[in-house]
Amino acid sequence: MGKKIIEFTFFGNYFVGLLAVALSLENAFQLQLHFNSVFYYFLLFTGTVMYYTYAYSGIQSTTNSVNPRTIWYAKHHRFIQYSQPVLLLICIILSWLIVNRYYLNILHLPIQYWLIVLLISLAAILYYGLLPKSFLKVNLRNTGWLKAFIIGFVWACCVNLLPLVALQIERGNYYADPVLTSWLFLKNWMFCTANAIMFDLKDYEDDSNQQLKTFVVRYGLQKTIFFVLTPLLLIGLFSLLTFAHFRHFKLIVLLFNLIPFVLMLAVAWTMLRHKKILYYLIVIDGLLLVKALCGIAGSQFIH
Repeated sequence: MGKKIIEFTFFGNYFVGLLAVALSLENAFQLQLHFNSVFYYFLLFTGTVMYYTYAYSGIQSTTNSVNPRTIWYAKHHRFIQYSQPVLLLICIILSWLIVNRYYLNILHLPIQYWLIVLLISLAAILYYGLLPKSFLKVNLRNTGWLKAFIIGFVWACCVNLLPLVALQIERGNYYADPVLTSWLFLKNWMFCTANAIMFDLKDYEDDSNQQLKTFVVRYGLQKTIFFVLTPLLLIGLFSLLTFAHFRHFKLIVLLFNLIPFVLMLAVAWTMLRHKKILYYLIVIDGLLLVKALCGIAGSQFIH
C-alpha cells in the first residue's frame, strides 16, 4: 500500500505540484510579501500536475520498456484519461473565479506584467511544441543541452515572477525589492537548471537513442558531474556568499540558504552510480522542497 501511494504521488506528478506551491511560498517569505489567494495556489498546483502529466498521457502499452514510470502510466492509462480532463476542469473553474473576482484589476494590469504572462505562456507552449507545425515547428524539449536551462528558466518564472503578477491582480500595488527579486529569480533559475541536469542522468539511454544532445549524452556521466554540475553549484555557492556579504545577511540566514547547495553537491556525487527512477524523483525533487523549507526558515530571521 505504501509503495502504491509513493508511486502515485511521484509518478503522477502530484509532488511536482506541491513543489511549485512550496517554492512560490518561499518567494513570498523571502520578499516579505503577502501570500497569494488559496485559489491561486490551488490553480498553480493543479496546472503543474496536469502540465507535467501531459508528456505521459498518451502511453498505453509498455512494449520494450523497462522504465518503471512508463510501466506505471501504461497500467494506469484509464485513470490518466479521466484525471487530466478533471484537472483541466478544475483549472478552468479556478481561473473563472479569479477573473470574476478581479476582472477590473486584470484589465488595468500594467504592461510589464502582461509581458511576464506572455513569456511564461510562450515557453510553456513551445516546451511541448503545442503550436501547429505548419505555423512554428519548435519543441524546446528537444533542444539538447539547452533543455535544462529552459526548464530552470520556466520554473523560475513560475515560482518567482508569476506570483508577483497574481499579487498585483489580487491586492493591487505592492513593493518588492528589485535587487532581491532579481537575485532570487537567478538563484532559482540556476538551482532548477542543476536539478534538471541531474534528471537528465536518468534519461541518458533514451536521450542517446533519440540523438538528443543533453549534457550527459554529450559528455558522459562522470564529466557531466565533474565539469558541469559541480562547477555550476560552486558558482552558485560563491554567488550566494558574495550576495550575502553585500546585503549583510545574518549568519543564520546564510546558513539556511547554504544547506540546499551543499546537499545538492553531495547528491550529485552519489550519482556516479546509476540509481532507480524513484531515487531521482524522491531525492532530487526533494532537494527543491528542502530549498523551499530552508528559504522559509531563513526568512524568519531577516528582521
